Amino acid sequence: MLIQEQELRSVVNEEINMLHEEEMEVLNTLYETLTAQEPDLKKIDEAFKNFLFDVEDHFAAEESMMQEKEYERYKIHKEDHDAMRLKLAKYFERWLAIRSFSEVQGFLEGEYKKWLISHTATRDTETALYLEQGPKEY
Repeated sequence: MLIQEQELRSVVNEEINMLHEEEMEVLNTLYETLTAQEPDLKKIDEAFKNFLFDVEDHFAAEESMMQEKEYERYKIHKEDHDAMRLKLAKYFERWLAIRSFSEVQGFLEGEYKKWLISHTATRDTETALYLEQGPKEY
């Protein structure tokens, strides 16, 4: 298991919490498939695609909520998402090209996990407060 529920901060918006729970599940599935004693390339490909789909769904849902509520920090939050979208696409392309288990594993264990925990504790926490309380209370 790469990430456990208690490592990811809960926010005041239940929809965002549900998105995070789903992402942790799909991320852990990818990680476990990648680090299996006898890894199966087709299963890893499928798990990686599922992870990318889930991340996109997660980011798009958050972005939609921010736009709907006219969140003033939308652009900054979306830029953070967009930067990670590009990195994930790069790692998936490299995975398909060179099948480097250690490269993808290192990225997930290091950069992605750290980013997800930090992003949730900062951007998502701020966004959730705004979505729940509005601009006057935020």
